[in-house]
Amino acid sequence: MNILVCIKQVPDTKIIKVNPKTNTLDRSSAPAILNPYDAHAVEEAVRLKKIHGGKVVVLSMGPPQAKEAIKKCVEIGADEGYLISDRRFAGADTLATSYALYKAIQKLMDEDGIDLVLCGKHAIDGDTGQVGPGIARRMEIPPLTNVIKVEEVDPAEKMIKVRRKIENGYEIIQSTLPCLLTVEKEINEVAYSPLPNMLRAARYNPIVWTVDDLKDVDMKQLGLKGSPTIVGKMWPPAKSDGAQMLDDEGDVKKQAEKIVSLVLEKRELFEAKGGER
Repeated sequence: MNILVCIKQVPDTKIIKVNPKTNTLDRSSAPAILNPYDAHAVEEAVRLKKIHGGKVVVLSMGPPQAKEAIKKCVEIGADEGYLISDRRFAGADTLATSYALYKAIQKLMDEDGIDLVLCGKHAIDGDTGQVGPGIARRMEIPPLTNVIKVEEVDPAEKMIKVRRKIENGYEIIQSTLPCLLTVEKEINEVAYSPLPNMLRAARYNPIVWTVDDLKDVDMKQLGLKGSPTIVGKMWPPAKSDGAQMLDDEGDVKKQAEKIVSLVLEKRELFEAKGGER
């Protein structure tokens, strides 16, 4: 059973800042890490490989330093890693990213075939959750999103059954293979890597492809040219002015009236400033 995991190297959002001049994330302000949701996707792929055999391949798009995220996946237990890296990919939104990854996946399918594709629920820098379903749409395979447990896999019958999170609980879905899963962190715990994996990851050199290594690429769908998304403005959330204590000794009616009064007061101040944040 051959499993492909699409991963991304992202800045640590606990530290990163927004550039006030360009309205973009200042990626130099924080260390680069493997997207946490993707780590859980790799862990799940390795778990399934141990049960059903086959191999786990990871794929990423990014600058040359994204090799480090791929090496982290090898440390978790992935067998191989591919990076598509080219200046012509630069500026890609989720639409262009899914297209570029899809073209790389086509090449991998020609070489080995793919039974299952896994992605993290979303990347913590963009938080859109669009790339995984975008890849599935291009591959014309079912996307199963927000997966919290793989209930059953039958490679011989080309069947998978998963539990996915929904707003008011969960649902069990059965699908044919191949399909694409986007996974939540609840799906597993990322285990500590054994020493042999760590040593192999330290020596491992991911395979790097450029646009020229891919087949039948429509250059108009790559990078900035293939990205219809426009970000008008970005800003960090305003810091709270501090909480206010309600001192009406448990009188729910008076507390509610005070909350409404405070909300209306804040609204008047906001409108008086012209709605500026």
